[in-house]
Amino acid sequence: MLPHRNRLRPISLAVFLAAAAPAGAAEYVPGEVLVRHEGEAIGQVKELKGGQSVPELAAKLRRKPGVVSAVPNYKARASVSWNDPGRSGEPGGWASLQWNFIGDASVNAPEAWDLARAANGGGGRGVVVAVVDTGVAYERRGRFRRAPDLRRRTFVPGYDFVDDDKHPNDEYGHGTHIAGTIAQATNNGKGVTGLAYRARIMPVRVLDEFGEGDSRAIARGVRYAAKHGADIINLSLEFPPGVTKREVPDIIRAIRFAHRKGVLVVAAAGNEADARVAYPARARYAISVGATTEHQCQANYSNSGRGLDISAPGGGDDAPNSDNPRDEQNCNSGLSGRDIFQQTFVNNPRRFSLPRLYQGTSMAAAHVSGTAALVLSTRRLGRDPSPGQVTSHLRATARDLGPEGYDTRYGHGLLDAAAALRSSG
Repeated sequence: MLPHRNRLRPISLAVFLAAAAPAGAAEYVPGEVLVRHEGEAIGQVKELKGGQSVPELAAKLRRKPGVVSAVPNYKARASVSWNDPGRSGEPGGWASLQWNFIGDASVNAPEAWDLARAANGGGGRGVVVAVVDTGVAYERRGRFRRAPDLRRRTFVPGYDFVDDDKHPNDEYGHGTHIAGTIAQATNNGKGVTGLAYRARIMPVRVLDEFGEGDSRAIARGVRYAAKHGADIINLSLEFPPGVTKREVPDIIRAIRFAHRKGVLVVAAAGNEADARVAYPARARYAISVGATTEHQCQANYSNSGRGLDISAPGGGDDAPNSDNPRDEQNCNSGLSGRDIFQQTFVNNPRRFSLPRLYQGTSMAAAHVSGTAALVLSTRRLGRDPSPGQVTSHLRATARDLGPEGYDTRYGHGLLDAAAALRSSG
């Protein structure tokens, strides 16, 4: 480690795999009947009271004068049937691996994809996300190859602040994984899926082949992205929790600069299981993201504390929390859980797979960046919402976890991409 330079560890790696989460059966909203009267285009919700069942109440309402229809308020599931195969030899394709995209503990990606398409913003079209990280496997050059599940047209020019050139190729694999969660291709018969699969990625390399980088490179990378057309900057990297803003002033100023340029900055809260959010996520103008598991629990490595904005899937084991009623039921056993799967490489930047070793708040931050891209592309908040408006919207549409309301373990709750696209703020 070099003296007088703040080095970073972007992720803690571990190996876990568990059974796929069940998709669940079709059902109706408990206690609700949809009643349509004459002259109404859409029915109104009638809530169940007393000892009647939903079918009984629906039958009773249908007998009333002026009622055209009365039926249970049935739930529909997104009609995604993409052919991304997941792992070779494992049934179920992408959906069997990506519990973080589909299922109870997910960000509800399939419904979000349908809503985005209906709003003419399918896949985050037109949004540029800067992945300020270890670089991305984006081109064929020398010993490097483009990841097969990232399209060539996905990328806009970036820069390498480690080697100081125009070729920010990934030498570690982390940045490629992050880019995959945000914008990996879909329905192409390869790998798995990306959340904002038509967003553009700006690769900006600030971390080296060991996943480490210094304050100056990171600050330059943030400023570069803000100056060159990024709409969102993803910072899946962390300093140790003891580092203060006085020790990373260049990064704090760079994030403030990006905010003033109207660029949303998303950052990982850190993987030290500390009660403090790490910088740069602790910066005023960054969305700080904690990590959850496939059991809808806080991950055992995830930092927490004041200033945590939101949580998103990061994978791994549950934290053994038992200090509040909502966590005692499901989140106090330290259960093992699956990791986050995206196409990347391990050691060799020419050979790509879906490795079983990525978990962390790095992964969680990428989900927030991808969801923000969907929100921007659909203009849910208008043509040019401020970073503050987007942040408030993602907080407001998150699913509450832990103690009721905001808490320092989950922030405003679990990111919900579908809810973010259903609501106009």
